Amino acid sequence: MRIGLLTEAGYPYVSGDARLWCDRLVHGLAQHEFDVYALSRSQSQEDEGWVPLPPNVRRVRTAPLWFAEDDEVVLGRRSRRRFGECFAELAAVLCGAAGTMGAPESASTSEADRFANALYGLAELARETGGLVGALRSEAAVRTLERACRAPGAQRAAREARVPDLLAVAGYLERALRPLSLDWYEDDGLGAVDLCHAASGGAAVLPGLLARHFTGVPLLVTEYGVRLRTHYLTTPDAPPAVRSLLAAFQGRLAAEAYRQAEVVTAGNAHARRWQERCGADREKLRTVHPGMDARPFAEAGESPECADPDTLVWVGRVEPAKDLVSLLHAFAEIRKQRPKTRLRVVGAPVGPEGAAYLLHCRALAAQLFPDEAEGPHIPGDNPVSFEEIGGPELPRPADAYAAGAVTVLSSVVEGFPISLVEAMLSGRATVSTDVGAVVEVIGGTGLVVPPRNPRALAEACVALLRDPARRARLGAAARARALELFTVEQNIEAFHGIYLEIVSRAPVRRVLDGAGDPLPFAVPAEAQVPFRWSAPSPSLATRNGPGWATARPVRATSHVPAPEGAR
Repeated sequence: MRIGLLTEAGYPYVSGDARLWCDRLVHGLAQHEFDVYALSRSQSQEDEGWVPLPPNVRRVRTAPLWFAEDDEVVLGRRSRRRFGECFAELAAVLCGAAGTMGAPESASTSEADRFANALYGLAELARETGGLVGALRSEAAVRTLERACRAPGAQRAAREARVPDLLAVAGYLERALRPLSLDWYEDDGLGAVDLCHAASGGAAVLPGLLARHFTGVPLLVTEYGVRLRTHYLTTPDAPPAVRSLLAAFQGRLAAEAYRQAEVVTAGNAHARRWQERCGADREKLRTVHPGMDARPFAEAGESPECADPDTLVWVGRVEPAKDLVSLLHAFAEIRKQRPKTRLRVVGAPVGPEGAAYLLHCRALAAQLFPDEAEGPHIPGDNPVSFEEIGGPELPRPADAYAAGAVTVLSSVVEGFPISLVEAMLSGRATVSTDVGAVVEVIGGTGLVVPPRNPRALAEACVALLRDPARRARLGAAARARALELFTVEQNIEAFHGIYLEIVSRAPVRRVLDGAGDPLPFAVPAEAQVPFRWSAPSPSLATRNGPGWATARPVRATSHVPAPEGAR
């Protein structure tokens, strides 16, 4: 089978999102061939290069989302009119679609059809003219968007859009629609694959939609984080008009992807609920948990007694969403009851905001916990340490989990908690906040408390620190659950089955019968028999099929007596 793997800011780049998951999938399904179509997010990402690719990756084609030269395509009068009509329809749907999640089904279907017609109309125009980068950047596009915002029936937030808001939205739409101008959709590109697998929503799914529209290639969409949810979380300070219009675009694009996809997979039930809210059909949905490599955590998981019984461990990216401030206040309560307890915060900051947050947490820790010394001539030591993986004390992630008896997760926002699964594979008892997919992952093998509640977090940690037997039971149960549900092997096996399911239902486009209809299989088992069944017929159209497949079906020539009474 030949798979077109579609990624955005991910595989095969070294610093890509979901890089490990894609890499494990490609290596694990060595019996299939992969063509990777990657959209990069920055020059620095491209400069870092690719990860080593296995032999079953046949080709890699890339395109930047962060930069696009003007295609210098000059649209004629008729093409300009077509562009104006399609873009006006797209803008009208966005201006009227914001906040319509609860709209009646008939109205929602009508808006979905309008969005799809406008999107594919722009794609067909881009294919005919050679690209729409210049048209999407033009003043005419901004004015079209402005007219849609001022039209009767537009949402209030859209009507209040100012010129800077319109420019911001137009710039975003130009970047998001750049895949329309790519030359990936011909017979020697995505038209030659058996299945398109989009590794995320957003821009990555757009090439899959166009491949399905132009050549009928079936589409599989995988999301470990729903893009609309990410938009709401990452743009809280954006102007209302920008926030509303971009949310409408993300929601409409997601709904069209779910409608056209053969199967939609979610990494957890939390993401699946968001997919349903965005219009995904329940019959198409599958939950496939991310696969983790359990081998690095085997030593820690099989020897839980080596952990320091008075140490709590937190592992993750340092950023405000992880709410380390609540954890530090909870640790102050823990120290009142367990004075010998220590807290090891293991992680690196993410971006300038994360660096500033780390400095704030260090200052708060120094304020809450002055350095302590056992004697007057011994240097003081703070019970809270901030560390990063890769140093002499913690060279590997497994060493961080092995260092403590209890692993803590204090987030206020979380998708699929990778650090929690790693702690479970390490056989550690956990205390977590009830956010994202935490409860689904834990499944009763750890303690869960409300977010932003330091007192509840402290009480749960103290309960486990005081009860070694309970810690051991929970840790063993957590490791057994993680090995059953969250390993690379189960992830690969699930996608292998989904691939076969989709291809078995989808007609093969490359082999046609005499009437021009698709035959059900491109390379049947008989293709392996070294025998030509009949002479090839020039009237049969084939591409990349076996030579014998050009023959007409063999008809029975023996006489069959007619039933009695039949004349």
